[in-house]
Amino acid sequence: MDTEQISIVCHIKAREETRDLVRKKLQYLGEMSRSEEGNINYSLHISDADDCMFIIYENWANQAALDHHMSATYLKDFLAAQDDLLEKPVVGELCTILDG
Repeated sequence: MDTEQISIVCHIKAREETRDLVRKKLQYLGEMSRSEEGNINYSLHISDADDCMFIIYENWANQAALDHHMSATYLKDFLAAQDDLLEKPVVGELCTILDG
């Protein structure tokens, strides 16, 4: 099993009319993610330049933990609703920590 930490940065652009709802849903996703085994952290940010742009930075202990997270019903439900809530699909990028 892979034991390497995995970092993900997600950019989420809410529609103006759904901004507050998206924020609440992302906060809920954070609560749920942080309770999962293998989650190291989940940090939700909002852009200073655009209050409809949310950025999530999260770390997972390994690929198995990330795979389990990606199969979670609460995450699948959010992603299934993204066409109604977001200006564009969620963009997630896998990253490697260089100074850790």
